[in-house]
Amino acid sequence: MRRIVAQTRKELTQIVRDWRTLALALILPNVLLLLMSTAISLTVNELPIVVQDFDDSSASHDFIDAIRASITLHVVSWPVNKSPEQALASNAARAVLIIPSHFGRDIARGVNAPVQLLVDASDANTAKLTSGYATQITAAYNRQTAGAMQAGLVQTAIRLWYNPGLSSKKFYGPGVFVLGLSMFPPLLAALAMAKEGEQKTILQVYVSSISAHEFLLGKIIAFMVVALAECLVMCLLLFTYFGLSFAGDPTPFLIATILYAFCVASFGTMVGATIPNQAASMQAVALGGFLLVFLLSGLMFPIENIPAGLRWISNFIWGRYYIEIVRDALLQGGGWPAVWYKVLIVGLIGTIFYGIAWRGMRKMQVKV
Repeated sequence: MRRIVAQTRKELTQIVRDWRTLALALILPNVLLLLMSTAISLTVNELPIVVQDFDDSSASHDFIDAIRASITLHVVSWPVNKSPEQALASNAARAVLIIPSHFGRDIARGVNAPVQLLVDASDANTAKLTSGYATQITAAYNRQTAGAMQAGLVQTAIRLWYNPGLSSKKFYGPGVFVLGLSMFPPLLAALAMAKEGEQKTILQVYVSSISAHEFLLGKIIAFMVVALAECLVMCLLLFTYFGLSFAGDPTPFLIATILYAFCVASFGTMVGATIPNQAASMQAVALGGFLLVFLLSGLMFPIENIPAGLRWISNFIWGRYYIEIVRDALLQGGGWPAVWYKVLIVGLIGTIFYGIAWRGMRKMQVKV
């Protein structure tokens, strides 16, 4: 145990002495959390839309006023004598609503009054949201003009749980929090481990009396401390700027965080022990710690939306399970019944990483 503590103290001393490394470990994750959580948003606000009114009746004006009242669509002026395609091609608008000349007459007669909506679908997500918003506005206008008797017998009352304000920050904040923990501690661990092999200082460890378990645990615990310090700083940001708090029992989050710190530190140590080259190990961590966690963990979009040919890979992504644990702790509050097996999986994956690293270092224990 004394050797493990000595190895841990040595690694932490090197990190504290190098202020650039310390800044990488503590400051950059918070910058990442602020930038990505604020910049990423899949909702649409103030979407420019052109309305060409060929009817110019009171009914068409009421319909346009209903669109103007929406906070998601913003009506911009466009001459009636110009082609609607030009508005889309020139990026003056993302959608064009065309009201035919007989719109008011059809409304007065009580018959169908079709209107045309042209949507720029170069961005598929924005196109779907625009179509959905326009459909909701049209349905609300129909209920208002047709009356309660013709609006339909079945009415749906919608209540939004966990995130009633539909704030993107509250959804992406926990995900980017996990991304930061998945990137920086393993990167530092991989660089420190690869540096030992690249500069041949690992030979001094080989001729010492320290065992492979003691050497690896000393390094892993040191970078677990870095990961937990990073977690503490980012949690302060989540609880203040993002307005999050624990929705239920915090113990699954706390235990999972310790296990995840062990997991990512073991991953970085494993990469550095397997690839004794700092540049190559950094690229390997960037692939596993950033790209796979960013794309296949449910951070950006539900895992069910990933193509089936790639979806199975997400079962082996450690960040997937921790993201679900963090979102449950800060938004849903399911507690142990909802996430107990995910906590076990995080610990199991970390143990596998440690076992692979030890397998590569076990020759230290060969006695001559």
